Amino acid sequence: MIKKIETDGLDVLLWTDDIEPGAYRQILNLARHPYARKHIAIMPDCHEGFGMPIGGVLATSEVIIPNAVGVDIGCGMSAVRTSLTGINKNDLKKIMSEIRELIPLGFKHHKKSQGHDKMPDPDKLGFDPFELPVVSREYDSALHQVGTLGGGNHFIEIQKGDDGAIWIMIHSGSRNIGKQVADYYNKKAISLNREAGEEYGPKTELAWLRLDSKTGQDYLKEMQYCIEFAMCNRYLMMDRIIGVFSNYFGSKFSHDEIINIAHNYAAIEKHFGEELVIHRKGATKATKGLKGIIPGSQGTRSYIVEGKGNPDSFESCSHGAGRVMGRNQAIRTLNLEEEKRRLDKLDILHSIRTKNDLEEAPSAYKNIEEVMAQQSDLVNIVTGLSPLAVIKG
Repeated sequence: MIKKIETDGLDVLLWTDDIEPGAYRQILNLARHPYARKHIAIMPDCHEGFGMPIGGVLATSEVIIPNAVGVDIGCGMSAVRTSLTGINKNDLKKIMSEIRELIPLGFKHHKKSQGHDKMPDPDKLGFDPFELPVVSREYDSALHQVGTLGGGNHFIEIQKGDDGAIWIMIHSGSRNIGKQVADYYNKKAISLNREAGEEYGPKTELAWLRLDSKTGQDYLKEMQYCIEFAMCNRYLMMDRIIGVFSNYFGSKFSHDEIINIAHNYAAIEKHFGEELVIHRKGATKATKGLKGIIPGSQGTRSYIVEGKGNPDSFESCSHGAGRVMGRNQAIRTLNLEEEKRRLDKLDILHSIRTKNDLEEAPSAYKNIEEVMAQQSDLVNIVTGLSPLAVIKG
């Protein structure tokens, strides 16, 4: 922990000394929230979000807050260590081209349904997802969305590890179904809060649903479905990327177990002797010994980590490097040729080609080495990964 801030609400524990004004206002709103408990934990990748900053961890009792999970429910990381120790640039270019043909990017979806077997298994959920308002409405569309990358900061990256191995990494989420669930229940929360004369939530974009209400329970189930869908989405993409590598390298290619972990969700967990609802919005679970993934930007290193189980962070760590500037600001202020030269010099097959691509330029992100140093009490580094080739959504 870098420092503690005392507020007129809960204390705030910070793993960073650099908080932008918008994020700071949101942190104070969290600290004063009537259902917030214990303290607020802010990870080193913190930056302003909607209602709650990205890189925030919030504990509540009695309620769950849709905006403290966010619109891309279940968004997270997947990574796998392969048996390869090297790959030449020509092969890499061909592989990346084939991946682009197999995996729709941005707003694109598969033209055909990917099949019910690629979706979360209803028998393992503990509830019937087709009785839920949003999942039942969006299910058919989601059959075409599973196995797609999405846009924004989502990516597919081929990397060389400090362990000598070639790694494959994916960042993606629950696509449109997650956004539909988030929007639906945030609107419900705002309406219910106002009906009850509780204006704090709507005013701060932190409206809540009571856990003992049907709406609260429905959100928990729909959120869980989206988390599972996002996991399935990453597994399907990874399976198809592994298939491309297998076709190229045959019996020379094998891989370890896939790491697949979310960083936008809420879960009922026990901390400080109490059952609490832990909201991780752009934060990764880091219980003792748990494998996690902390990506940098397309021009910097990423890290496979192991959690230390620090109770002060509610056993959490950062979900990435975090932004230093918004997307529009990056497009307006960064120099396209300079950003391209920087990545070309590193010999990375990158995704910076046009002015609009600058929203995902390395200069739009915090220094990942500083971010890792600030959370040395939260995770141990297993291995560092340097980018070789990147596909951005």
